[in-house]
Amino acid sequence: MTPSTPPVTGPAIGPLTAGLVAALPADAVITDPVRLRTYECDGLTHHRATPAVAVLPETAEQVARVVRLCNEAGVPFVARGSGTGLSGGALPREDGVLVVTSRMRRILEIDLPARRAVVEPGVTNLAITEAVREQGRYYAPDPSSQQVCSIGGNVAENSGGAHCLKYGFTVNHVEACEIVTPDGDLVTLDRMDPGYDLLGAFVGSEGTLGIATKITVRLSRVPEAVTTVLAAFESIEQGGRAVSAIIGAGIVPAAIEMMDALSIEAAEAAVACRYPAGAGAVLIVELDGPAAEVERQFERLREICSEAFELRVAADPAERAAIWKGRKSAFAAVGRISPAYIVQDGVVPRTSLPRVLAAIDRLSAEHRIRVANVFHAGDGNLHPLVLFDDAEPGAGERAEVVSGAILDLCVEHGGSITGEHGVGVDKARYMPKMFSAADLDTMQLVRCAFDPRGLSNPGKVFPTPRLCGEVPGVRRGVHPLVESGRAEQF
Repeated sequence: MTPSTPPVTGPAIGPLTAGLVAALPADAVITDPVRLRTYECDGLTHHRATPAVAVLPETAEQVARVVRLCNEAGVPFVARGSGTGLSGGALPREDGVLVVTSRMRRILEIDLPARRAVVEPGVTNLAITEAVREQGRYYAPDPSSQQVCSIGGNVAENSGGAHCLKYGFTVNHVEACEIVTPDGDLVTLDRMDPGYDLLGAFVGSEGTLGIATKITVRLSRVPEAVTTVLAAFESIEQGGRAVSAIIGAGIVPAAIEMMDALSIEAAEAAVACRYPAGAGAVLIVELDGPAAEVERQFERLREICSEAFELRVAADPAERAAIWKGRKSAFAAVGRISPAYIVQDGVVPRTSLPRVLAAIDRLSAEHRIRVANVFHAGDGNLHPLVLFDDAEPGAGERAEVVSGAILDLCVEHGGSITGEHGVGVDKARYMPKMFSAADLDTMQLVRCAFDPRGLSNPGKVFPTPRLCGEVPGVRRGVHPLVESGRAEQF
């Protein structure tokens, strides 16, 4: 495979900036170094880089013009929504352009008979539900940051959330995407298109295959009944047994969330959620569906949670929100008990939860690093919060060791290095622990079919770029899969 031209740096930025100023509204191009610092990281503040230029387009056509100008100059570009990502997926390039879609926040169409809404990428997740709530509809995916995270970022990362156990991830609720391809064309990917599932490939591609400018999402019907239960246990092991028993009983709740004692402490300090005192773990279980079914499931749930020393049932929406308050604030809340922390995201089979949690406890003790555990217990999606004091010499390095060892545990137990936060820059080095070199090359072939120049969010996901001319690691000669006839070079 002939290597492509690497991105041009330095002198190319000047002429490109002039072109961007001419192509966009007067206040849509940011070059001031102080203002650019606003965009130096996403929700994962451990990685930082200041972009050379940031642009805030208002239309899909403006996004396309920006991308075409970047192509002409050979300058890389990175898309950013609300900046709530937790893997460094929207980390800028210091030699590139950051395309911020936060001004593109119109709900363009609501089609209730078809149960669809068409929105721009800057629309927040929760805003969709609020727009259709009175019509008895809602948008089912609900990341914990749903009040502020944007749909464009949800599509890029294939975001999940508390209710993904029953309702699935973003990819299960996106019907079509209008995208700007890495060479600046506007095209539409539709679930109903014949042939390759290009929409499925795009959702979760972390901005490496283009920028979403219009998203058609599926609207779900509000369930007839919802019952939200908080069960308090003396230990996280008891809570884990309850989770296994719930799933084993054939109950598929809308959500099963667990928090350990340290994360409860943080939530209490931050939002005064008033969870039962002395709990070693709390389990939040939400049942929804037809009223008769929810009632039967609740009676079975009450039996299963016999080890709980307290069981709370929300009597109304306000009490339901109060139960969720601590869980929804957990990530930010740990800032009350730790100067710095790393949010991790891995997945293990539910049956492995007790062993993995015990191993995390051992890692915590060995490295003198506290770990608060918050997780989607129903599908084994762990969110360990690795706490450290960045003013203490060596603490950051020990936290990184613990964070990486947790991902190793996930892989060793048959899980994955990410459940919903994406790979970004934070986990790229762990990809070879899950995938062989041939696997990674095959993934890169897909990327190169969309982006042969490697300008769209380069440096993310893949640990050692092999195919698209990204520095370092340019492959020389014909790729083995192309040579064997099993893949086609576009």
